[in-house]
Amino acid sequence: METRDSVVKTGLGFGAVLAITISWSVNQSILWAIIHGVFGWLYVAYYALTR
Repeated sequence: METRDSVVKTGLGFGAVLAITISWSVNQSILWAIIHGVFGWLYVAYYALTR
């Protein structure tokens, strides 16, 4: 169980960084990068609540 938790935490952190990085490379806007990072976390919360 401990390994699974570690993988999930690492994946969530990597996913947020990836979303922010891609958003920055496409839009060149820190505001959009922050918004995409926040929406990524909102999706995670939605998924956790509905499953």
